[in-house]
Amino acid sequence: MSRPLHTVVCLKVVPKSEEVQVDRESMTLDRTKARSEINPPDMNALEMALSLKDCYGGRVSLLSMGPPFVAAYLRMGIAMGADDAYLLSDRAFGGADTLATSLTLASAVRKIGGSDLVLCGEESSDGATAQVPPGIAAWLNIPQATYALSIAVEEEGFAFVTREIQGGEEDLAVPLPAVVSVKVGVNEPRFMDIDRLHNADQLSPVSVWTAADLDVDPGAIGIGGSPTTVAGLRTATTGGGRRRQVLSGTPDEKAALIYEEIMRYLGVTTPAT
Repeated sequence: MSRPLHTVVCLKVVPKSEEVQVDRESMTLDRTKARSEINPPDMNALEMALSLKDCYGGRVSLLSMGPPFVAAYLRMGIAMGADDAYLLSDRAFGGADTLATSLTLASAVRKIGGSDLVLCGEESSDGATAQVPPGIAAWLNIPQATYALSIAVEEEGFAFVTREIQGGEEDLAVPLPAVVSVKVGVNEPRFMDIDRLHNADQLSPVSVWTAADLDVDPGAIGIGGSPTTVAGLRTATTGGGRRRQVLSGTPDEKAALIYEEIMRYLGVTTPAT
């Protein structure tokens, strides 16, 4: 690619799934007692963006939406080699479903000034819908590729993406700008540079934007812009576990009993012996 490549990476800070509880009054996840981490597929997307920067030059911008503490995680991305970081933090964004979230992130991409690529993880560990990356592409009205295993930008104006499909892989030439979601585990995210981590605020202070900073309808973000609602909660049951039967007798007798049980399960009547 003849000109520098600008990649925006969407990072979501998620609670550790085993520590999340549900607030039955608000019908939302209660994350207050759960430790947080960067969504694992998003880390793979960040590594892919940094590898593209190593290969083609340019810059990597980080974008996230969440409470103020998320800024610390964005600084970790700066320490890994990203150039800029933007945090969308406002109570007005709270409670957003995938529609409102993708609209908010797309509006922020526009405010950043656009990009050649928007990279996301394939899905978030706390939602697992995989709807946000395609939503961003739809709001920006640009092409998309999902479940990417690799990306190359060898020709001006195109990203060459190898993506996972059922039963194999598919190679795509995607016109830029584009949104690409990255499969979890496709690479090994690099370590942070400790010197960059200590100087992250001097290298690139995290820009914090509120709803007022975005060109977006206030009624289209947060809970108000989210048509998805939780109607109720219930505990899933396991059905009582597996049925067990202990057989006795000689090996030949046990084999005959197993055969009879299989035939009975298949609805086949065995002849009397």
